[in-house]
Amino acid sequence: MAFALSLHVLSAVIWVGGMFFAYMCLRPVAAQQLPPEMRLPLWLATFNRFFLWVWLSAITLLLTGHALIALYGGFKAIGMHVHIMMGLGYLMFALFGHLYFAPFRRMKRLVGVSDWAGAAQQLNKIRMIVAINLGLGLTLVLIASGGRLWH
Repeated sequence: MAFALSLHVLSAVIWVGGMFFAYMCLRPVAAQQLPPEMRLPLWLATFNRFFLWVWLSAITLLLTGHALIALYGGFKAIGMHVHIMMGLGYLMFALFGHLYFAPFRRMKRLVGVSDWAGAAQQLNKIRMIVAINLGLGLTLVLIASGGRLWH
């Protein structure tokens, strides 16, 4: 159980921490200091690397989350905070899937043909989805760290 919980927490830290860094630190600096023809390839390369980690983290979170629930006795034996965490986690996974298979793929294609305006529109869609997922992820951290104490 300790190993599954450690993997679960590590995966959450990688995903949520990566979003926080990208949204709160890299995004404003890149927008301020780089023209689109430099900024958009930077984001594409960053996303290519980070999204591999997000896929690994999301899958690990789903697998370890279900394993931990089973180890605790199933859905009837867990607190409401875990049900909320599970629902929000699936929502985050769905939003990331949309981000990856729609605006990210379009952005990748548009950067490839140097359509900076079109790629910037897709990056803005990605930014909005990341903002939502970051809010959900930070909420999940609060629920995970204090949810047991709500009883």
